[in-house]
Amino acid sequence: MSNARQRAEERVDRKIKFYRNFSAYIIINAILAIINWIFTPEFWWVAFPLFFWGLGVLKDFLMAFVFADKFGEDYRERKIQEEMEKLKE
Repeated sequence: MSNARQRAEERVDRKIKFYRNFSAYIIINAILAIINWIFTPEFWWVAFPLFFWGLGVLKDFLMAFVFADKFGEDYRERKIQEEMEKLKE
């Protein structure tokens, strides 16, 4: 398998992971908000899963769309090569 194909597959996998996580986030938190509104409207505990799960969704988004190539599989190898060059000096 070519390196370009492997990188493309990794990027697509990260995007699929984001879309799945985001869809679950919306659906489940909507259900939790309804439950919260019906049973305990005096305390909006639903804000906690919204915030903390939202951090995970944000991380998935950043890895899939913003830093897609920066932290790929070859990131570790690039950093090892950089460190080896520094040690030669």
